Amino acid sequence: MAAAVWPLSPVADLLPASLSLTLLVSLVVALVLSAAAFFFEHIRKIGCMHSLERTTVLSTFFEDPNSLNKVPCPSIYDPAEKYISLIIPAYNEEHRLPEALSETLNYLKQRSAAEKSFTYEVLIVDDGSTDHTSKVAFEFVRKHKIDNVRVLLLGRNHGKGEAVRKGMLHSRGELLLMLDADGATKVTDLEKLEAQVCALAKKTESSTATSASSSQRLSDAEIAVFGSRAHLEKQALATRKWYRNFLMKGFHLIVLLTAGPGIRDTQCGFKMFTRAAARKLFTNIRLKRWCFDVELVYLCKHLRIPMAEVSVNWTEIPGSKVRMTSILHMVFELLLIKVGYGLGIWKIYS
Repeated sequence: MAAAVWPLSPVADLLPASLSLTLLVSLVVALVLSAAAFFFEHIRKIGCMHSLERTTVLSTFFEDPNSLNKVPCPSIYDPAEKYISLIIPAYNEEHRLPEALSETLNYLKQRSAAEKSFTYEVLIVDDGSTDHTSKVAFEFVRKHKIDNVRVLLLGRNHGKGEAVRKGMLHSRGELLLMLDADGATKVTDLEKLEAQVCALAKKTESSTATSASSSQRLSDAEIAVFGSRAHLEKQALATRKWYRNFLMKGFHLIVLLTAGPGIRDTQCGFKMFTRAAARKLFTNIRLKRWCFDVELVYLCKHLRIPMAEVSVNWTEIPGSKVRMTSILHMVFELLLIKVGYGLGIWKIYS
């Protein structure tokens, strides 16, 4: 007599249909609740970390390769000592940084010679580079002296947003300009942003019409001006792959839903702030990587900081660190902004 053969059927086939559906729904609900719990815990941790960073005083120094002395880092709460600070976040930029820095410093030196009131500093923030970025940067400190060029070493990679934040918080300028290390935007375009800042400052001063405002320094006005590549959008659409255009259009839609209208190009790495605006914005900002720019727009609106968008010349430089997977990370960070601020988990300090 032949032995009975047990049918090799899935476990689901051995259960009633209603029970299988119940198990599937329960599993999906459990997964969704687990993901939600992880997400909200992540938001809470970011908020707790931010509170700690706001209240912790760190002994930070700039290294002077000429004298081997340590120069204490200034604070954004100190009075301005320079007219303008240029903050350059750099991660593995040993090849692109030299040309961009040389061009930037040549412009600053020429303008300083022509305008005695134009004093400047360039602050390079090395975001944990694994190449010779810091070595390249310190060569410029040796050549141009630490009063004009400084290097801030973060030790490990945190992200562009954190590098910019640290640079802003330790700068000395009345005006603070963030710009990329690749030199994609010509440094001379800072004059366009500067003119817009001055125009908005005069407009604000005339609208207040108080005796105190007439003696107000530029650094005391709260203004943010964003460099923009929006005027180049048609050209970019024509040269990029269709799927990249699709992803970018989708990203821009999510940005619009997150931060609202007002700034068409949030991701251009060329932005100028007055000292007072930077003090509020960069002591509130929480995102450390891709979408800190969007968070800046969101904060400007909620802190009622006037902002404007100015077209700048921009050239794509080979070596971009943005990958297709970065888009997913950006969307995740946009969701953090929407939920973190929308539910009041992240507080905005004025």
